[in-house]
Amino acid sequence: MNLFDQQSTEFIRRHIGPSETETQQMLATIGETSTQSLVEKTIPKSIHLQAELDLPASISEQEYLQDIWMTASKNKVYRTYIGQGYYNTITPSVILRNVFENPGWYTSYTPYQAEISQGRLESLLNFQTVVSDLTGLELAGASLLDEATAAAEAMAMLFHHANPRRAEKPKFFVDNAIFRQTKDVLETRALPIGIEIIFGDYNNALIDETYFGALVQYPNSYGTIEDYKDFIQQVHSQGGYIVMATDLLALTLLTSPGELGADVAVGSAQRFGVPLGFGGPHAAFFATKDAFKRGIPGRIIGVSVDAQGGHALRMALQTREQHIKREKATSNICTAQALLANMAAMYAVYHGPKGLTEIATRINIIAQAIEEELTVLGFEQLNDTYFDTLRVKADRQLIEPLALQNQINFQYYEDGTVGISIDETTTQKDALDIVFVFAAAKGSDEATIGFDSEQTQAGKIPASLKRTSAFLTHPVFNSHHSETQMMRYIKKLEKRDLALNTSMISLGSCTMKLNAATEMIPLSWPEFASIHPFVPKDQAAGYQQVIDELSNYLCEITQFDGCSLQPNSGAQGEFAGLNTIMEYHRAAGQPHRNIVLIPISAHGTNPASAVMAGMKVVVVKSDDRGLVDVEDLRSKAEQYKDALGALMITYPSTYGIFEESIREICQIIHDNGGQVYMDGANMNAQVGFTAPGYIGADVCHLNLHKTFAIPHGGGGPGVGPICAKKHLLPFLPGHFTLEKAGPVSAAAYGSASILLISYAYIRMLGAAGVKKSTEYAILNANYMKVRLAEFYPILYAGKNGTCAHEFIVDLRPFKAAAGIEAEDVAKRLMDYGFHAPTMSFPVPGTIMIEPTESEDKGELDRFCDAMISIYKEIDAVQNGVADKTDNVLKNAPHTQRVICDDNWEHAYSRQTAAFPLAYIRENKFWPAVARINNTYGDRNLICTCEPIESYMEDSQ
Repeated sequence: MNLFDQQSTEFIRRHIGPSETETQQMLATIGETSTQSLVEKTIPKSIHLQAELDLPASISEQEYLQDIWMTASKNKVYRTYIGQGYYNTITPSVILRNVFENPGWYTSYTPYQAEISQGRLESLLNFQTVVSDLTGLELAGASLLDEATAAAEAMAMLFHHANPRRAEKPKFFVDNAIFRQTKDVLETRALPIGIEIIFGDYNNALIDETYFGALVQYPNSYGTIEDYKDFIQQVHSQGGYIVMATDLLALTLLTSPGELGADVAVGSAQRFGVPLGFGGPHAAFFATKDAFKRGIPGRIIGVSVDAQGGHALRMALQTREQHIKREKATSNICTAQALLANMAAMYAVYHGPKGLTEIATRINIIAQAIEEELTVLGFEQLNDTYFDTLRVKADRQLIEPLALQNQINFQYYEDGTVGISIDETTTQKDALDIVFVFAAAKGSDEATIGFDSEQTQAGKIPASLKRTSAFLTHPVFNSHHSETQMMRYIKKLEKRDLALNTSMISLGSCTMKLNAATEMIPLSWPEFASIHPFVPKDQAAGYQQVIDELSNYLCEITQFDGCSLQPNSGAQGEFAGLNTIMEYHRAAGQPHRNIVLIPISAHGTNPASAVMAGMKVVVVKSDDRGLVDVEDLRSKAEQYKDALGALMITYPSTYGIFEESIREICQIIHDNGGQVYMDGANMNAQVGFTAPGYIGADVCHLNLHKTFAIPHGGGGPGVGPICAKKHLLPFLPGHFTLEKAGPVSAAAYGSASILLISYAYIRMLGAAGVKKSTEYAILNANYMKVRLAEFYPILYAGKNGTCAHEFIVDLRPFKAAAGIEAEDVAKRLMDYGFHAPTMSFPVPGTIMIEPTESEDKGELDRFCDAMISIYKEIDAVQNGVADKTDNVLKNAPHTQRVICDDNWEHAYSRQTAAFPLAYIRENKFWPAVARINNTYGDRNLICTCEPIESYMEDSQ
């Protein structure tokens, strides 16, 4: 290979962990001669692709950055005042550099292992406090996907809460003046579960007992601030519930929804320092009353105590989530927008209540000043009340060309009026330029604008709706306003979390691979970060190029005919795929085809997504080897052949094996009138060697945050696009900006800005690199499997004894023999500096390990050494050498505070507890808290920042 070829394949060498020497050593341990022979034993020959992927060749990181800069330059960064739920904002540099661009924050996993997630848990608790305080509602979640889907989740939650006493087809009222994208997503989500949406003017609505709820916008899509008190009372009088879609920044000046009587408040936290990014990712918020705590979608962060009685945080009330409730769950939310919620929380911490109020007031003042000058020019402004948005009677044919000449975007309403939404970035000069556009429309080449104290005093907020209640009174929001303070606070929280910049995170089915810095860099560029999702198409040409090319790459990789990048999480992808199938059946005159067969080993979100899509779940058995029981599948497919809608199947299976009978399985479903939906969570074991479309599936979703390198961000963002065969393409999700109905998220391309990461991943790896990634994912997993099999039972394997990219370690025998459970092993791994693998899924009492291709042999060996050392610790308990209750596993994790305490009464030493292997001394990660009491946290549910006195008590 010459030097130029080496440069072009540089990223492949950076991304794949093992060196050539390590590869040969690992193969020798496995007993294979080459990675190719290992793959041939692992992936059934009958499904091997016959040709190489038609993808571009790999390029170097420098070449990619030069290329993507040229693409970024095709986007036009105009000053945008479109609003409609999306606003320019200023991301404070201290947050941009230390959170958004920091792998300590963006590479961590969902905080299921709370003892090593205390930093981001505190930040998410801050987020919940911000939302709860500003909305005036007791309980807030740790973020949802976007405002439109949050509204749909609210509708669904209230529907399930109220449905037992409602009409056969219950109604949900939606005010006309809500954002267009919210209307459309509500319709998509209402149809499958039988909700009738009634649109209308809330002032004239006739609400009766057939309505279980209503939704209004505050301020509304035109910018006016409506007083909904009487309407709320009307809905409540009929036994219904109220959802208010609202704006956190506006709520610093407005009476909160809770004080007005609302039952749920939803919206987007985007304008709290999160870039526009052509529509996402943005953290949605969801707040409600305590009465709905068992139905609230997504994650809730709660306060609990640890084994030493100290303050500790954890995810609360998880028994209500889809992984446990499965088809009985009311929501399939799995991925949140944790990273963006953390940015929004930090924004609130940095500015505090005073700073937020000043930002909001300044926006309102600028809007008032513009209105005064437009009135002088002879224009009529229609909003008597407003926070940030003016609505002007003007001729679009005159205004729009002049605005575009001045690189300005306005909102143009269907009734011919022009909307101007002011944001945090708007300067006095920007305001003057806005006025100039309207002056030019009147034939003038001059414009003036003035700002005075009367605008501050008068405002345009009704006196009856001005906020009087305090918010963000906790010290955390009143202590970190200098950059030094803020930088140290962010660092303090970061140090409490284990992320990929600390050690390997070997989570089965979650694929925590390298999130390369070069993939991340363009996300911060204004050419990508500052584009509103509703700008004219020519202003987003760079984005469109990336979207089109990435869609083509994903279609080639999956061997499908078309792709929708809209779903902004894996669970949303599941729903979108199943909804596409149901739309196909409806169009074919077979709406009754609503039975979905789901193997018992399926992901927990699968059944929940199926129910959301209006389907009925029938479970298919697995055999003793962990494979789908083909005869049970055949029997059920034939039993329900007249109503069979689909099969949901994960491939390779969640047991980490490729099923030899997969083609037969697909054929059985097709023979009985159904479609095959393939869950693409395990696509990292397929790329380049086989493909869902080639195997026989009709549609599949892909987790771009797994196979295609988007960081998990402490629990999100994620992207779950769907790819489909030609006959399903007309039924893929639409969007009003694409002139097609049926969206599943607020923006046409979901979390568009992070599509850049997967685009970069494929461009830099190229056809050879993505295939090699699969090869090494399989190599690394089988190497670890062989090393650990000497000590632990491995549950399942393919017919040649190999696993795919993950495998299951059975810990159940140790419970009977030593009283040691999977949780004890998970907590003890923290003392060794590792995050536990996926625990008790898909089989209770087990751990599922997936190393990914990014980890080198040294790291794989360190993890295996830790597991082998833990085995010896378990063996000591089994043999009576160690006490059954007072041992290193039952007491794990051991915090620095415990180790350094003068009082040490355990039979084992401090060194055994904290430094059981030599390598740990070089890079010790200390869990922030001892083992957390989950039961206490659920019984004493606290989901906002506690009074400072509680922290003082902990420290005494």
